[in-house]
Amino acid sequence: MKLISGGVCAAKGFKANGVHCGIRKNRTKRDLALIYSEVKATASAVYTTNLVKGAPLTVTKNNIQDGYAQAVICNSGNANTCNANGIEIAEGMCDLVSKTLNIPSTDVVVASTGVIGQPLDIAPIKAYIDTLAYGLSEDGSALASEAIMTTDTIAKEVAVEFTVDGKICRIGGIAKGSGMIHPNMATMLVFITSDVAISPEMLSKALKGDIAETFNMISIDGDTSTNDMVTVLANGLAGNKIIDSEGEDFDTFMKALNTVNVALCRMIAGDGEGATKLLECTVTGANDKATAKTVAKSVICSSLLKAAMFGADANWGRVLCAIGYSGANVDVNKIDVAFKSNKGVLEVCKNGSGVEFSEEKAKEILLEKEIEILVELNSGEYSSKAWGCDLTYDYVKINGDYRT
Repeated sequence: MKLISGGVCAAKGFKANGVHCGIRKNRTKRDLALIYSEVKATASAVYTTNLVKGAPLTVTKNNIQDGYAQAVICNSGNANTCNANGIEIAEGMCDLVSKTLNIPSTDVVVASTGVIGQPLDIAPIKAYIDTLAYGLSEDGSALASEAIMTTDTIAKEVAVEFTVDGKICRIGGIAKGSGMIHPNMATMLVFITSDVAISPEMLSKALKGDIAETFNMISIDGDTSTNDMVTVLANGLAGNKIIDSEGEDFDTFMKALNTVNVALCRMIAGDGEGATKLLECTVTGANDKATAKTVAKSVICSSLLKAAMFGADANWGRVLCAIGYSGANVDVNKIDVAFKSNKGVLEVCKNGSGVEFSEEKAKEILLEKEIEILVELNSGEYSSKAWGCDLTYDYVKINGDYRT
């Protein structure tokens, strides 16, 4: 397993592109992305649990119910959510891809991200669809990654190379996500591609299994978006024997998928709106997996703790407070807490009580860009991780006038 470049174009047979078509007023920002596989691919997706869902999610769910897709189109700047003609527009975007790439419209994944409740005009998409398709390239992942960004400050892409059935295989992904992230399935938008041969059933099993340990363990601000979606396309061009059951090959694919997803999780959490620090909470010693996940997520969701991390304040009481109201069945008299960064590790709590520590050392550790919050429950063998960011003044500034 090794990290490689290429993002969603690292896998064989995938091309991508991103352009500015005019949905966003700022002409320096790309706002339309396209990902294309040379052959039809198995496909799976997981969607937001928010009852208010963007029209593209409904259309995508219908399109890939047979387990296959060949292209992804995504716009930024407008979520196409809560619009009377939202389904018509989303289906229209699929039709444009169908006519341009000569593939069935039902083999298209469609996604949108941006402001909710504003009509989406399909005219600029129609005007630039040929330009978008003509520019498809094996080097186009970065352009597509840029085109799906909204308040993101960095593009998010990653890829890995591994071996299945003696064949070199690749899996890569791009993501957007900076705010309105507290998913009960995934994060904002994530598009993953692979050249592994895998059945639709096993691809769905892999995605849904990994989501619970990765994207469902992120929280930026406690808000679950209406347009959250993670999709995976696998076209089989690596030439491996198809993965149609559990076993060594499936485990290898799962490990590769997890590597990509964890990397994207960390990028999303570290790029939270207004954030200055990536927070990672590692819980160990839980009596079961559910307890470990509940504790990790509760700690990473605490607004008070997030604010303390912004101020480099080793206020470990907020960690215990978050554990205490999490609903997890833990023995608070066994809990140990420590803070860790590139500047070292500092134990601040032992057996549920504070220990003496240097405030100067604590400040040095917590001023770093990546902070680990280590929670040992001392009650079992299970562990979990969750990711988030600090809560800063800029978060309010960004969201105070997001629409206007």
